[in-house]
Amino acid sequence: MNSKAFIAEFIGTFALIFVGVGAIAADYMSGGASGLVGVALAHGLVIAVMVSATGAISGGHLNPAVTIAALIGKKIDVGKAFMYIVAQCLGAIVAALLIKLAVPAETLDAVRMGTPALGSGITLTQGLITEIVLTFFVVFVVYGTAIDARAPKVGGLFIGLTVTLDILMGGPITGAAMNPARHLGPALMGGGLQNLWLYWVGPIIGGAIAGLVYHNTLEQK
Repeated sequence: MNSKAFIAEFIGTFALIFVGVGAIAADYMSGGASGLVGVALAHGLVIAVMVSATGAISGGHLNPAVTIAALIGKKIDVGKAFMYIVAQCLGAIVAALLIKLAVPAETLDAVRMGTPALGSGITLTQGLITEIVLTFFVVFVVYGTAIDARAPKVGGLFIGLTVTLDILMGGPITGAAMNPARHLGPALMGGGLQNLWLYWVGPIIGGAIAGLVYHNTLEQK
């Protein structure tokens, strides 16, 4: 794997976590002025622009679940996939560390570092199913708008829109992570590691299913 791809994945994932956590903090600081819609749009917009910016360099995965799905679809090899995931996780951790220097500690404490978490009354099974399905949507759209050779060259926009609509549905249920790195960085930097497994297992299963379905049934051979 070349260093340019590593840097691209690091920066793109860094932006997702910095803006995502920052948007949740900003909503709290403004008394809920932006709400779920604002938080969803912030995540969707940053994904749209960063996938577009990094797509020509690394494919713009920015998500271990997407990378694993690409591996399943034979778009990258094991070594490259491993380095992508390392870059994504490092980007998430550094972003969570730096957001602590940009936002008051009491705000970050109040929002638990913007770490995705199960909503009130949501069981582990409900949360797992939600993360699986929502990540399936994201990776399906990644394949259909970015990986497939027939795809229109506007993948970043539609991937970002998918993240937005997923958060509008799943935000109150699981925080709609759909991305292990989105949970890992903030969790390690103070948000808490409760249910860490769910935010890896759910997205990876959902992404893997999407990769298998698209590659084996829809992709042009």
